[in-house]
Amino acid sequence: MRIDIITVVPDLLKSPFEASILKRAIEKDLVEIHFHNLRDYTTSSYKQIDDYQYGGGAGMVMMVEPIDKCISKLKAERDYDEVIYLTPDGDVLNQNMANSLSLKGNLIMLCGHYKGVDQRVRELFITKEISIGDYVLSGGELAAAVLCDSIIRLIPGVLGNETSALTDAFQDNLLSPPIYTRPANYKGLEVPEILLSGHQQKIDNWRDDKALERTKERRPDLLQE
Repeated sequence: MRIDIITVVPDLLKSPFEASILKRAIEKDLVEIHFHNLRDYTTSSYKQIDDYQYGGGAGMVMMVEPIDKCISKLKAERDYDEVIYLTPDGDVLNQNMANSLSLKGNLIMLCGHYKGVDQRVRELFITKEISIGDYVLSGGELAAAVLCDSIIRLIPGVLGNETSALTDAFQDNLLSPPIYTRPANYKGLEVPEILLSGHQQKIDNWRDDKALERTKERRPDLLQE
C-alpha cells in the first residue's frame, strides 16, 4: 500500500510513523508513506496557499490551484483508489471503513486547514470525505495519522499476531470483553475462573457473552446497525 499525504505542516505528521507498529510496517515494505508540502505547489513568492473567502466572513480558505497541481502530479504518476479529504463534515470513521480501505492499493489524503478547502477541490478531486469525530481540530494532520493507523494495522504482516486485528472491538459491531493478565489475584480482585479453566470453547462463549453484555450497556447503538 502507498499513502500520499498532502499537508501544510508535514513535520507535524512525521513522528507517528517513526515509532512502533507504523514504523515496522514501513521498514517491512508493507506500506509506503509520502508527505507532500502544499507550499511547494504554489507560484506565489510568499508560498501562499490560502486566501479570503468570497462573500466575506471570518477565516481563510485553502486555494484550489496548489491542491490541483499536487493531486494532478500524483495522479499522473500512478492510479489511486481513493482521494480522501479529512474534514469534520465527512463520514465518521468506523471499523468497517478502515477494513475496506486496508484492502486498497494507493491512497491520497488531503489535510484541511483554516476554514477548509475551496469547494471546487471537493467537486473535482475528492472521492471520499472522512471525519474522526464530531469536533474540530486545527488541521487534518492528526486525523490523517489516526486514519493511517486504523488502516495500516489491518494489513497482513503488520501485527505480530495475524488474528489480533480480527478480534478488535467493533469488528462484529461489539465492544471487546474484559481482558486480564498476571497475576491471577491482585489486591483481592481475581481473574474469572473460566479464563483459567483451559476449556477454550467455554472461554470463547464467556467472551462472546461479556462482549454482548458490555455493548448493550455502553454502546447499544452498535447493535442497531
